[in-house]
Amino acid sequence: MIISTSLSITTTATTTISYPHRLHYHSHRSHRFSLLPKSTLANTSIPATLSTLNDPKTAIIIGGGLSGLSAATFLHSSGIPFLLLEASDGVGGRVRTDVVDGFLLDRGFQIFITAYPEAQKLLDYSSLDLQKFYSGARVYYNGGFHTVADPVRHFWDSLGTLGNPIGTILDKLLIGLTRIKVLTKSYEEIYIANEVPVIELLRSSGFSESIIDRFFRPFFGGIFFDRELETTSRLFDFIFRCLALGDNTLPSKGIGEIPNQLASKLPQDCIRLNSKVVSIEIDDEKRVNVRLDNGEELKSEIGVILAVEQPQVENILTGNLLERVNNPGNKKPGRSTVCLYFSSDLDKIPTSDPVLYLNGSGRGIVNNMFFATNVARSYGPSNKALVSATLIGLFDNVSDDELIGRVVQELSEWFGDTVVGSWKHLRTYRVKFAQPNQSPPTDLLRSPKIGDGLILYLCGDYQTSATFDGALVSGRRAAEALLEDRAVSRVAN
Repeated sequence: MIISTSLSITTTATTTISYPHRLHYHSHRSHRFSLLPKSTLANTSIPATLSTLNDPKTAIIIGGGLSGLSAATFLHSSGIPFLLLEASDGVGGRVRTDVVDGFLLDRGFQIFITAYPEAQKLLDYSSLDLQKFYSGARVYYNGGFHTVADPVRHFWDSLGTLGNPIGTILDKLLIGLTRIKVLTKSYEEIYIANEVPVIELLRSSGFSESIIDRFFRPFFGGIFFDRELETTSRLFDFIFRCLALGDNTLPSKGIGEIPNQLASKLPQDCIRLNSKVVSIEIDDEKRVNVRLDNGEELKSEIGVILAVEQPQVENILTGNLLERVNNPGNKKPGRSTVCLYFSSDLDKIPTSDPVLYLNGSGRGIVNNMFFATNVARSYGPSNKALVSATLIGLFDNVSDDELIGRVVQELSEWFGDTVVGSWKHLRTYRVKFAQPNQSPPTDLLRSPKIGDGLILYLCGDYQTSATFDGALVSGRRAAEALLEDRAVSRVAN
């Protein structure tokens, strides 16, 4: 049913992007393709012309998300010509930003942590102009807000929180001990450590149910899109370590600036947009044949890197190739989320702080929200504020209008009718496959190779960790495997 409300909130004609953001996210005429414009990509040393598109001596990368761009970056730096095929109208995969009425709308709630080790190697942080969140959160509980602060970055704030109802004093000491514990481990040790679901880890570590329900569920549940905290403890330790060492940030031009920066350093004619791959086959000469939806076939004797989302792997690979893939995507359903954006006058938001708000009440559908323009002023016009609210799950049986009404009603309890009632709905994003499900058992060091003797490789966050960093690492590993096999083949011949 539609939740009725006396509030006078204004809504636009809702533009809902509903997808799994897979290779075929945007529909295009099958006979058309485009290369990234010259203004987007920088010229580099590898010659890349239209003749490269059908050259079997060129590696093929399928998918222009973070993992595909990472693989392309590594191949390019190694002097290997490549062709990257992207089904949609732009690079980034799930990591994209739309411009709507002067606002920057990331496609779903996404935060970039500066301590990601692979990202530090690949990205130019200064050019991204990263804008920081407050290191902590405000938790809505029992009709009010309570701060949880990083004791290292905000010592005095953290002292003031010792008596609040978001956990006991012992809980807050345990958070400090957890910080020390993860900092004594290397990332490699974390990847192979014994694993349990996060909820079991928290309980066995001595945390009370109050801090689990009021803080950990909305905070880490919002990171993993998993309120039940069934995600592997390996990923919890990895994220906790990154949070201890780095900052939560947003690029000033939107989260999509991260893949755009990677693409800008690649040869302009080697990225082909609007090019949807429908199948991959191996011919009698062990070459990989890639078929596009317009009937075009491309061949590679160098290797093919399949850098698409986990569910799409099973749509592209068939028969014997699919049988070689370990842990096929249908074994664990992916994580879903909905993100709603609203605009507001600057004087109609309750704070100017760049802080994340969490729902610790145990009621309602909003998991977390924040005022994006408080973090990065560039996310909206100078006289406006951008509001972002995140739900966990797809809510596919609930209409957009009903979702808007429920979110508005809920946030009105948080901030008051007068404040929220003036907000204007901008857009709703339903992300069916926001992340792979990474509940135990997991393998964060999974080989990108499909099988011996095949020059076909897999990459994506499902191959490592469901993070920006995991996608980047996976792309590099796939490129490294291709180069290793190429070196072995040269020696053998």
